[in-house]
Amino acid sequence: MNTNLLFVESVEVLRNSLSHYHTLLEAILVVWIVWFISKKRSNQNSVPSKELVENKLAEWRPESLVPESPKNHPSLSLKYITSKVGKRVIVDGKNCLNLGTHNYLGLSDKAELIESAATAIKKYGVGSCGPRGFYGTVDVHLELEERLAKFMGVEEAIIYSYGFVTVSSAIPAYCKRKDLIFVDERVNFAIQKGLDASRGNIQYFKHNDAQDLRNLLMKQEEIDKRRLKKGAKVKRFLIIEGIYMNTGNICPLPELLALCKEYKLRIFIDESISFGTIGLHGRGVTEYFNIPISEIDMIMGSLEWAIGTIGGFCVGASFIIDHQRLSGLGYCFSASQPPLLASAAITSLNMIENNVEIFQSLRNNALSIHNGLKEILMLECSSFAESPLKHVYLKEQKDHAIEEKLLSAISNKCIENNLAIIVPVYLETEIILPRPSLRLCISASLDNSDIKFTLNTLKKCTEEVLLSFCE
Repeated sequence: MNTNLLFVESVEVLRNSLSHYHTLLEAILVVWIVWFISKKRSNQNSVPSKELVENKLAEWRPESLVPESPKNHPSLSLKYITSKVGKRVIVDGKNCLNLGTHNYLGLSDKAELIESAATAIKKYGVGSCGPRGFYGTVDVHLELEERLAKFMGVEEAIIYSYGFVTVSSAIPAYCKRKDLIFVDERVNFAIQKGLDASRGNIQYFKHNDAQDLRNLLMKQEEIDKRRLKKGAKVKRFLIIEGIYMNTGNICPLPELLALCKEYKLRIFIDESISFGTIGLHGRGVTEYFNIPISEIDMIMGSLEWAIGTIGGFCVGASFIIDHQRLSGLGYCFSASQPPLLASAAITSLNMIENNVEIFQSLRNNALSIHNGLKEILMLECSSFAESPLKHVYLKEQKDHAIEEKLLSAISNKCIENNLAIIVPVYLETEIILPRPSLRLCISASLDNSDIKFTLNTLKKCTEEVLLSFCE
């Protein structure tokens, strides 16, 4: 067959097929339009009855915005204070020796602090009513920042309104998406929230385990070798606590710092507990381990524990601190620290600089209670011996809920016997939900009779609760 003739016939067949195809498609489209219009009119005519609407509304149950809170949750059964929070405190009408609050140096109710705050109120009023960049900076803020920088031996300091906000704002100011952040698995909740805000690549290592951190770093090093260009652009951070809020353990700073130097990590330390409590002059873990503070990229801390007021701070090199004045959300958008609290913090710094013996007193009290806890056979304490914060656990581990119930009973029994200690409450969103414990906050203001009373009362109440449980 002639090739040209075959081509012409093929084109003709294709043309006829396409013509029928278009006709079929148009017919289907017309049918669908007719159906759609009739359906719409039908729906408009079918109005539900009033009775049906009322029944549907009666049956409808909106979905809860949040899960219902258990009525027996510890945070909903608050104990209330009706006195100054000092060495002694009135809890639910009971005059108790206070080992429940973080008043480590016993400064919060000192006459000097109260007088300083009262004088500031007369001069500045109560609140600042504005962020630092919008008429919220008062001269005492600048003085406090200067004093903190001088006390810690760094170039510059920045203060925040609250301790929690300090940590959760400072971390995302530097750590960004895709940055590598190596974090101890037992860090406090403020650090966890800061990490969430950073949206970085977070890798947790076992609590206080430098070898586990090394393993993670070695693994990451192998990954980086396979993608050299990408790995070279990623920033790397290590975030730890000086003394851990959730365990009372001190960080192994020398070992961790060696890893930072070897693997080029920037190191941030939250010294909320260790600031003002350990070291010869209360300057925290760097002083305790005799490590130059210049080797730490940034130190975060709280004014709410040892200093006895409210607020937080970060210290470090000027270029690091200045960045927070533009990027620290809590600094830029929250009302600044009330001047009365800044004034009280300055007074606290004056007091501890002129009384370095207070740190030795705190250390001695921490050691005395730590050693005394060993005599209470039904309990155990694995916290750092010199830490002013102790977590005390049941020696015989039980189910989480049972332990929480028993320790709460011991705490309540202690309050009945004029000793205020607490069972810390955690959110279920914690990275690792801590084991239930009794938390003891030790103060430099305790004397030997107070320590003896604490240990005897705790032992007595523990035995009463646990023996009745066994029965």
